[in-house]
Amino acid sequence: DTTNILFICGGAFSGIEQIIANRIGKKSMGFGAEISSKRDINTNELLDSLIPQDLIKFGLIPEFVGRLPVYAKLDLLDRDALVTILTEPKNALIKQYQAMLGFDDVELEFTEDAIGAIADKAIKRNTGARGLRAIVEEALSDVMYETPSDENIKKIVITKACITDGTKPDIIYKANEIKAAKEPPADDGITGIVSNG
Repeated sequence: DTTNILFICGGAFSGIEQIIANRIGKKSMGFGAEISSKRDINTNELLDSLIPQDLIKFGLIPEFVGRLPVYAKLDLLDRDALVTILTEPKNALIKQYQAMLGFDDVELEFTEDAIGAIADKAIKRNTGARGLRAIVEEALSDVMYETPSDENIKKIVITKACITDGTKPDIIYKANEIKAAKEPPADDGITGIVSNG
């Protein structure tokens, strides 16, 4: 008995926008046709025109589609939304990695340019929020293995180049603090007096 039970089905449905575009006539062939790439297709506008037949053509069975009376779409995440996901929530991705390295007393810092580059890369890959972790992992994989075995690391700074070009992060060592601790105290002009009794 499914009385008073609400079923919510969600997914990416990648490619359904092409089915909608073909149905409403946003395609062109032959000489003199206006050629448009996939990037030119506004996915958000196309999804506004979704009808049950599009879902059936996508591959869902009619019996299932008939039990989904309401369709709602979510707009694609833009750069600002991805940056917010990376930084602002209580359990934000960047905060998770900062906490992980914090267990080894290492401070992790992402420059603003680096955070923007992560968002740009996710948009370019068309992976949305799901792809953010993979991008951050690429930049931090070596560091996360090396940090626990090196007690001299104080801070790691992830720059834009780490994300876009794959360069190594900037590492700040505790060498200056260790050196200062090992140096003998400065001579204050007072000399010791040895007494023979």
